[in-house]
Amino acid sequence: MTKLLGVIGDPIAHSLSPLIHNGWFRDLGFDASYEAMQVADGTFGTALRTLESRNILGVNVTLPHKQAALEASHTVSQRAAGIGAANTLTFAENGKWHADNTDAPGFVSAIGNLDPDTDKAVIFGAGGSARAVVFALVQADIDTVILNRTRAKATALANDLGAEQTHAGAIDQYKDYIEGATIVINTTSAGHSGFLFELPGGRQRRFFDLSYGSVAAPQLDHASEMGWRAQDGLGMLVGQAAHSFQSWFGEWPDTESALRRCEMAVRAAL
Repeated sequence: MTKLLGVIGDPIAHSLSPLIHNGWFRDLGFDASYEAMQVADGTFGTALRTLESRNILGVNVTLPHKQAALEASHTVSQRAAGIGAANTLTFAENGKWHADNTDAPGFVSAIGNLDPDTDKAVIFGAGGSARAVVFALVQADIDTVILNRTRAKATALANDLGAEQTHAGAIDQYKDYIEGATIVINTTSAGHSGFLFELPGGRQRRFFDLSYGSVAAPQLDHASEMGWRAQDGLGMLVGQAAHSFQSWFGEWPDTESALRRCEMAVRAAL
């Protein structure tokens, strides 16, 4: 019988996750189907109970349900508990939901080598996406500064997930902070409103934007023009999907083919 998987969110029609996972199912000959599932805020628990009556194997979870997914699960991985949110649920044979968070290892897969002796990271934003990034950087022992419009929120995140080398600041002073950074990570939704962070010369340092497509293009183009090694969020999207896939099927999928499919879809939408 065909196994059902999917991604739950609101909105969800834009999601590339069905493209990623169904592509892997075709490549590997798996009898499974992955669907985008529109679930309104506040109804996540009801949606899970409905899925339990189907041949569900697991789901990914995106905004605004990541905290609800954690709270609705019967067992929780140490990683999801540490981040305070879940993006991957597995429905076990005992009828219980297990929560994990693959955003953090997905970020690490995308960003590549992190060197605690030389790397210093600056993060723009202190929202849900930033939590997984901060968690990953702390695990890698990277000096990190979190910058947010509301400094108190950045401080709370640093205190919640950080270590001695994790600090907070005001985002309007970002130019001062990034002078000493080797990696700058934009987790904000500034691109949706057309805002552009004006960057100094990059000197081939890394600029990572969790967004992709037309939303991220102006910021990434600017970063490249200023000499940064600019990277969008598609690699993290595919990376977190691959870690979810491995947790469900015990097999690591072809991330390069998935990334190519995503890049083609994004180019077609521009």
